[in-house]
Amino acid sequence: MDTIASLFSFITTPVSWVIVQFHSVYGKVFGPDTGWAWGLSIVSLVILIRICLIPLFVKQIKATRAMQTLQPEMKKIQERYKNDKQRQSEEMMKLYKESGTNPLSSCLPILAQSPFFFALYHVLNGIATGSTIGVINDSLLASARKAHIFGAPLAAKFTDGSSKVEALGASLSDVRVVTAIMIVMMSASQFYTQRQLMTKNVDTTVKTPFMQQQKMLMYVFPVMFAIFGINFPVGVLVYWLTTNVWTMGQQMYVIHNNPTPGSKAQAAYLERLTKHVTHHEKTRSRGEKAIVKAIVSKGRERNEFERKFINSLTKVGLVAQPDGTVVKGESTAVESEDGTPTPAAPRRQQPKRQTKAQRQSAAAKAADDSAEHEADAADEPKTSLTKSDEPEDAKPATAAKKPTPKPAGGTRSKAQSGQRKGPQRPKSPSKK
Repeated sequence: MDTIASLFSFITTPVSWVIVQFHSVYGKVFGPDTGWAWGLSIVSLVILIRICLIPLFVKQIKATRAMQTLQPEMKKIQERYKNDKQRQSEEMMKLYKESGTNPLSSCLPILAQSPFFFALYHVLNGIATGSTIGVINDSLLASARKAHIFGAPLAAKFTDGSSKVEALGASLSDVRVVTAIMIVMMSASQFYTQRQLMTKNVDTTVKTPFMQQQKMLMYVFPVMFAIFGINFPVGVLVYWLTTNVWTMGQQMYVIHNNPTPGSKAQAAYLERLTKHVTHHEKTRSRGEKAIVKAIVSKGRERNEFERKFINSLTKVGLVAQPDGTVVKGESTAVESEDGTPTPAAPRRQQPKRQTKAQRQSAAAKAADDSAEHEADAADEPKTSLTKSDEPEDAKPATAAKKPTPKPAGGTRSKAQSGQRKGPQRPKSPSKK
């Protein structure tokens, strides 16, 4: 470890200088020799480093999503050239070049943190051995050796013996308990962060080996932290626990506000966005406009959650625009599960409610119309019920009507309207 730490000695002086500057501030509040002053100095160092690494974290998110998008194509290349490893690697590099993706981009934050981690370890190891490192002089070294966090010195380890721990002014049981709790918390935070990524922010529509690798890392990383944690000083455990908590909170923020397309987190986000947009009838923040713009630009390539979002806006008379805004408009079509647009059902118009006076006047008017209709029907002459075989226009105007002979034997020659044609059954004589 000394050889590895010496490779990062060029950054030891800046790291020790930052810690001393924070210690000078916290020392005025909590006292220069307290564990709060030195512990908060390490925490502040972590926060400063992670703020500087935010651009790399954004690049890591983009690289990870690009790799998830390329997984189906990578699987096809592996199956097509499974017997030719050289051609397979060439096609993989060609695919990365065409898509502008770098597989190492997802490891940038971890690689960027490594120099600071080893520099801090080297500084704390110097405090444990009593040697000055960087800008930490003899007075600061004596103050750091007196600092304890819940009874455990900053430079103490879980594997240290009782004699070394007593030299730092602490008991072995206190060091073991504090370091064990911190190792468990460090491993649990790492597991929760990876589990949150796998269960909420992964595209569930694509099953690839990449997902299996991430699932395996979800269990491997906590075990690695537990194994290596017993050899870390308390100050390094504070550093690593702080960076794990920061990563967990950062991951939760990204999942909540910018989830992976096709994931459960996207379904929950679009459900919240639907309620917000339909309530305000517009997109208010820049992030919301970016999400809506990305969904509109996909067209028929939208997933089921994105189609549901567009259809929900359509049903309430809102239309998403290509620039990410939402405006009022007539609902013309909704998208089916396969992405094809289908005509939307016309919106049902609710009848306008009338007042009591309007209902009474309408009823009186209807009664008057009914009375007039009955009077007109009484004044009209009664017409014959028999129907003519020829239309009235075809009959000559001067033709005289021939008398209709009466049927003999009580039968009728033609059936009247509403009667069945043919011979009628004679009525049975009534019994008196």
